Amino acid sequence: MNILLIDDHKLFAKSLSVALDGYPAIEQFYIAQNMQDLETILCEKNIDIILIDINLGNLSDADGLATASNLRHSHPAAKLVILTGYDLPVYRHEAKKIGANGFLSKSISPDDLIAALTRVYHGNTCFPPEKNDTIIEDLTAMEKTILQHLSTGKKRKHIADELYISERTLSNHLQHIFEKLDVSSAVEAVTKAIQLGYIPPLC
Repeated sequence: MNILLIDDHKLFAKSLSVALDGYPAIEQFYIAQNMQDLETILCEKNIDIILIDINLGNLSDADGLATASNLRHSHPAAKLVILTGYDLPVYRHEAKKIGANGFLSKSISPDDLIAALTRVYHGNTCFPPEKNDTIIEDLTAMEKTILQHLSTGKKRKHIADELYISERTLSNHLQHIFEKLDVSSAVEAVTKAIQLGYIPPLC
């Protein structure tokens, strides 16, 4: 397998390269830590599987899920696996929606990673089992934006003014958010949004 890792953390990338060195299943392991490297490798190398983190830092203006979605269309032959430290239900859900072939935690052992990538290489998927009580109902872009504003402690009037909507419209959005997340207050909504991953990581 020819593997390409897209990750802005140089130490992790190098450590993973060293950890996987010597596994006969890996023919070549490439690392892209800027967009120019990414395009060069994808155009010149026969990449079988792309490993990509969710948080790409300064590597890209888009997050890893958006980048993976674009790669799904521009390089359909390569399989996509999300490899991240943010193992949250919303991210797993989004990964499936964009057509990723797997979702793995960075805490995975090298042996288990090779086993998972081998399954993906042979046409299978590798996603962690979902808990029965983890039911994700998609939030709209506006609802996610409102949640992010709520998480900063802003008052409702301030949020409505910043989003150029009336307080009544904001209340309607909040009601929909409460119903989807099965909560009854803004505090509960923010808490659950963090647990699920709707509010993006700060680092």
